[in-house]
Amino acid sequence: MSGGTGLYVYGVIAGSRRRAKSGRGLPGTGPVRLIELDENLAAAVADAPLKLFGEGSLARKLSDLEWVSRAAVAHESVLESFADATAVVPMKVFTLFSSEERAIVHLRAERSRIAATVKRVANQQEWGVRVALTGAGAHPRKAVRRSETGTQFLARKRADRNLTAELSERAAETVDALFDRLTSRASIARRRPAGDPSGGGGRLLLDAAFLVPRSKAKSFESAVAREARALGRSGYAVRMNGPWPAYSFVE
Repeated sequence: MSGGTGLYVYGVIAGSRRRAKSGRGLPGTGPVRLIELDENLAAAVADAPLKLFGEGSLARKLSDLEWVSRAAVAHESVLESFADATAVVPMKVFTLFSSEERAIVHLRAERSRIAATVKRVANQQEWGVRVALTGAGAHPRKAVRRSETGTQFLARKRADRNLTAELSERAAETVDALFDRLTSRASIARRRPAGDPSGGGGRLLLDAAFLVPRSKAKSFESAVAREARALGRSGYAVRMNGPWPAYSFVE
């Protein structure tokens, strides 16, 4: 379909908030509005011209990573504008239906699954915590002496490797313990694969998401701040972000 208008769905909003948010959604789409699904649920949607968001047009745009990134940011911005709702159930980026009627039929058919998700994340927020080993506190490098023999050099390198392995094991134990302590303050916690660090430097050891009741958010923030101060003295950088809708806890 290359003509006409489809319906872009950002997510499902639970709670008493019923007015559409101001602000822009995805470029090229209409204003964000809410459509009722039942007395407790509404979908955050926008009209989307199929000449821009139809299957063929969208497939071509997906190769433009900069455009995809802007679209993802806009999608999340709309969802985050409903942060004070009872719950926000995000839909995947580029969830599009050919008409409002088809969207309503689909979402109402998924009502049981959506209701179960709402129950799991209601009145809770997602917080992210990342921990990197910055290098401070690592063992000092010894200067190579010109008089050092080959045997001494190999022995020193072996000692360095052993110490590095010991530090890595100690770091893993440190972040495992931190994760357990923070998990005890959350409803649900999930660890994500620790890939390359972004922005802060150092070796990323922990990338985790925590679902925290709003009533405990200040306590959780304070706990992370205390951990950051304590671990900072040992060469760890602890960074927290959020709060967000429960992106990591919605299937």
